[in-house]
Amino acid sequence: MALFGKKKQLEQENQRLRDMMTPEMKEAESIDQRLSDLRAELASIETSITKKRAELAKVNNELTSAENDLVITNEAILMQEFGLYEPKFSFMTADEYKNQLDLIRDREKTMVKNGIAASGAMDWQVNGDRRKGAKMVNDTKKLLLRAFNVECDEVINKVKYNNIEASEKRIRKAAETISKLGTVMQISISWEYLDAKIQELYLAFEYAQKKQEEKEAIREAKAAAREEAKLQKEIEEQRKLIEKEQTHYEQALAKILKQLESGDDPDLLQKKKELEDHLGIIDAKIKDLDYREANKRAGYVYIISNIGSFGENVYKIGMTRRLDPQDRIDELGDASVPFNFDVHAMIFSDDAPGLEAALHRAFESRKLNMVNQRREFFAVTLDEIKAVVKANFDKTVEFYEIPDAEQYRESLKIKAAMNK
Repeated sequence: MALFGKKKQLEQENQRLRDMMTPEMKEAESIDQRLSDLRAELASIETSITKKRAELAKVNNELTSAENDLVITNEAILMQEFGLYEPKFSFMTADEYKNQLDLIRDREKTMVKNGIAASGAMDWQVNGDRRKGAKMVNDTKKLLLRAFNVECDEVINKVKYNNIEASEKRIRKAAETISKLGTVMQISISWEYLDAKIQELYLAFEYAQKKQEEKEAIREAKAAAREEAKLQKEIEEQRKLIEKEQTHYEQALAKILKQLESGDDPDLLQKKKELEDHLGIIDAKIKDLDYREANKRAGYVYIISNIGSFGENVYKIGMTRRLDPQDRIDELGDASVPFNFDVHAMIFSDDAPGLEAALHRAFESRKLNMVNQRREFFAVTLDEIKAVVKANFDKTVEFYEIPDAEQYRESLKIKAAMNK
C-alpha cells in the first residue's frame, strides 16, 4: 500500500510540474518525443534494409551459382551469343589435326587402362573386406567414367562454331556432376583426363574446320581446272574454225595468183588484196590464240552486280580466262540466284590475276563474307571501283553505270500491278 501511495504521489507531482510548463516548454517536449520516435523508426528501417541486403546477396549468390551451372543448348540463343574463335592449334593440314586427334584419344585410352582417368577411395570396405570394397569402388569408377565418356562423345560430335564455349562448359559440368555422384567413395574425374577431353574437343572442332577449308579449296581447284579445260576447248575449237577459214582464203588466193600469171587484171588485183587482207586478219587471230594459250595470266577482270539478289552497291569482282568472258557471266547467273548478273566493266589484262588481287586488296574490309576469302562480293560503290581500276590499270576503261536488271525491274512492276 505504501508503494501504491508513493506512486500516486509521484504522478501527482509530475502532473503539477507539467501544469507549470509554459507552452514553449510543452512544444519542446513534444518535438523531443517526436525526434525520439523518428530515431526509433529510422533504426527499425536500417535494420530492415540490412536484412534485405543480406537476403539480396544470398539470392545473387544463388543466381550466380545457377548461371555457372547452366549450359545453354538452345540453337537460337547460341547463334546470337557466339564470339570470334581463336584457334588453339596451328596445324597446317587436316591430316596433321587427325594425327594429333588420334594421339590424344590414344592417351585417353591409356589413362583409362592404367586407372588414372578417375580416382577413388581404395581403402573402402564391404562387410570388413577391403578386396570387395576395392572392387565396388573400381566398378563404380568404370560406370561413372563410362557415363562421362558418353556425355563427352555426344558433345564433341555436335561441336560447331557457335557452341564451342558451351561445349567446353558442358564437359566441365559433366566432370563436376560425376564427381558429386561419387562423393561417398571419393570418386572424381582426374584433372589430366578432363584436360585431355577438352583438348579433344578443340582438336575435333579445328579438324572439322580445316577439312571444310580443304574441301572448299579442292572445289575451287576443280572449278579452276574446269575453267581451264573450257578455255582449252574454246581455243581448240576457235583454232579449227580459223584454220579452216585460213585454208579457204589461201586456196582462193592461190587461184587468183594462178590467174594473174597470164597478166595483170585490175579486178583480180583488187580481189588479191582483199584476200591478203583477210589472211592478215586471220594471222592476227592465230597469234592472239597462241598468246592466250601461252600466257596463263592473260584474261578478263569483270565487275558485275545483281541488284535483285544482293541489293545496290554490292559488286562481284572476279576474273576469267575464257575467250568470251560473257559465257562465264552467264554461268554465274544460273539457278542459284533469282536474276542474271549485269556487267559494269570487262577489262582485258595481260595480268588479270594481278589486277583482280589489287581490287580485292583495296576493298578487303568491305567483303560481304569475311571468313571465306574465295567469295568475291564487296559492299562498295562503282565510283570507288573506278578509282582503283584507273590507279592500277587504265584510265580509259569504260564503265556502265546503270544496270539493266531487266527481269528484276519487270518483276517489281508485275508485283505492283498485282497489289493494286
